[in-house]
Amino acid sequence: MKLAILGGGGVRIPGFVRGILSSGAAAFDEICLFEPDELRRNTTGRLAVELATALGQPGAVRLTPDVEEALQDADFVFSAIRVGGDRARVIDEEVALRRGIVGQETTGPGGCAMALRTIPVLLSYCEVLARCAPGAVLINFTNPVGVITQAVSLHSGVRVVGVCDTPSSALDRLATFLGAGRGQVAFSYGGLNHLGWITSFAVDGEERIGALLDRYEELARFDHVFAAFDPALVRRLGAIPTEYVYYFYEPARYVAAVARAGASRGADVQRLNSELLDAIMAAFGAGGVNDAWAAYSMLMGVRRDTYMRTDTEGENQQAQARARRRAARPAEPGDGQPGAGQPNGGRPGGYEGVALRVIDGLTGRSPGEVIVNTRNGASLGFLDQDDVVEVPALVHGGGVSPLAVGPLPRSARGLITQTKQYERELVDAAVSGDADLAALALALHPLVPGVTVAREMMSEYRELHGPHLAYLR
Repeated sequence: MKLAILGGGGVRIPGFVRGILSSGAAAFDEICLFEPDELRRNTTGRLAVELATALGQPGAVRLTPDVEEALQDADFVFSAIRVGGDRARVIDEEVALRRGIVGQETTGPGGCAMALRTIPVLLSYCEVLARCAPGAVLINFTNPVGVITQAVSLHSGVRVVGVCDTPSSALDRLATFLGAGRGQVAFSYGGLNHLGWITSFAVDGEERIGALLDRYEELARFDHVFAAFDPALVRRLGAIPTEYVYYFYEPARYVAAVARAGASRGADVQRLNSELLDAIMAAFGAGGVNDAWAAYSMLMGVRRDTYMRTDTEGENQQAQARARRRAARPAEPGDGQPGAGQPNGGRPGGYEGVALRVIDGLTGRSPGEVIVNTRNGASLGFLDQDDVVEVPALVHGGGVSPLAVGPLPRSARGLITQTKQYERELVDAAVSGDADLAALALALHPLVPGVTVAREMMSEYRELHGPHLAYLR
């Protein structure tokens, strides 16, 4: 079985590849990384390849700048591309922030610009995939996951499912808070990618959502992600929002926090990733794969530890995270070191783990329920059947079957409905190359204060992103 990865030089890929090879989570005979950028091929890409040798599986991972070579005869393809790189993310965020609007890579104007850069590129890869491996399944974790998955679902012949670890991570944290194992939990969750709510949470058959709401202040102290929300508001909703709903509920708090921090999360990540690539290059120059993995694991741990800190607290806390990571024993390839995607040395965590559960289900190896981004069917009755939504689905040898979702708060349904209309219009704009339609789509987003501002931002995005948005006319 062959796995191809689009964006195979991405910073998360070495941890992902190491997790696959060391855990036996999926039986791939070949992993082929497609990476057009030479620097990333020589750093993160090289690290992924050499990790295979360090783990006793030389030749299991290949690296190529040729997309046809990567996709030929693939069974599964992971999409992890970032068109324009980290600098484009910073532009996406800063254009919005200069106007006092949420500037985040997947939500609002930032997500709009990222989707417009990405959709034409990924659809072109889908044309190659349909020719080189017509039976392959594309597993998309390119952001914004929901919009990109919808574009591929509606405008290519490729089978696609989108994955994100946000809801499953929230469920794991709630289970830990209540002292329960994940296998003891039954839940109801629904929404769009980065716009979802947990409406039921039962442990051993006993509904505990009421207890979680009553103890929300304690939950917020237990995990900083839940501290993003006002307890009284959450209790009034009667449901627990997942972390990215913060940008919809607290836009002014977010903008103030970034101003206090002096830089957006995108700017923080750009600096971290630049440091990471330099550190891997230096480690290979002075030592080898062990030194490169230690540098990689430490800096990816810092990135994980500082997640959402800038956006919610106005301080990225990198100094504290670096001190903790430097005090720990340096990681080695066989460690399963947390922070690089492999909790406790088992199946990879995060979105990689969700992707592998999808593969295990589709191959019939381990059918089961997974929260994915897929066509709605009848899951959310207030949306169209072919809208891509984020819901639990039964993943099995016959495909992905979305499951029924319990009632969502009325205000949540309103946000989902408006955001989905924005997503539909945005995909139409990207496919048609219509610049004015792109601005009108952005104006429909709940975080954008009208069409005049939307047109201003779209004009600035087109200017600053240059060739990546030149197709818009």
